[in-house]
Amino acid sequence: MARTNLSATRIKPENSETLTLHVLRRELVSPHFARVTLGRGEIARFAHMGFDQWFRLVIPVADDSESWMPRKLNALAFAKYMTMGRNSRPILRNYSVRGYRPDGPDGPELDVDFVLHGSVADGTAGRASTWARTCAEGDAVGILDEGIGFNPPPSVRRVLLVAEESGLPAMAGILASLPADAEGRAVIEIPTAEDRQPLPAPPGVEVTWLVRDGAGGLPGSAALAHAQSLPLPAEPFYGWVVGESTLAVSLRRHWVRAGVPKGNIMFCGYWKAGRAH
Repeated sequence: MARTNLSATRIKPENSETLTLHVLRRELVSPHFARVTLGRGEIARFAHMGFDQWFRLVIPVADDSESWMPRKLNALAFAKYMTMGRNSRPILRNYSVRGYRPDGPDGPELDVDFVLHGSVADGTAGRASTWARTCAEGDAVGILDEGIGFNPPPSVRRVLLVAEESGLPAMAGILASLPADAEGRAVIEIPTAEDRQPLPAPPGVEVTWLVRDGAGGLPGSAALAHAQSLPLPAEPFYGWVVGESTLAVSLRRHWVRAGVPKGNIMFCGYWKAGRAH
């Protein structure tokens, strides 16, 4: 991750250890999103917390990749990971819980949405994106629960949520978990109109979609401009912004300059333009 105050706001899970799950199915949700559903294995030990719950996903890339599947991701385990050769080193990425069903046909199910970049055919797709398009039922992965970052003060009921496509799964989780009397706005920027997804939200939370549709520019720039143009509520609110680092850092700075208490903001740069992600 890039710049963030997640360590200060995060609500940690009661138990955090790497669980082995298996691919149940995969589907293309829209032109830029693939969904992989995980289950079986140790899924019964996963505790769903809702909101923007996130986890570290360990994707084996070779037969010997599963030799690195530590119960705890501590400094020693990470050092061992870094010494592995590229052909054996598992893919290690951070993802949000897009959906969780405790009573699927074969037990609990966990949905993970992947933003698709590039093309598998010409080799321009990222490693995780390639896996999401090519994984098969039964493939094993590891997940290490890291808890949630959305943590407003108890007295604050109004929210302002902002993200581009990489933050859509987390935003969906927050909207689905908010109390019915919550109020506020959710602003989400997506590459194309076809990438719009159903986002159930409380009646008092207005959802605004911003579509780039080939307009170019840095992902998140439209969401940043729109959010900066919004008049801030007179009453206290909780600001949550994630996605490309410029969006997260710049909007957090805008809110702080406008007088929003730093404790009422959670921001996280999931990735930075120009770097592989």
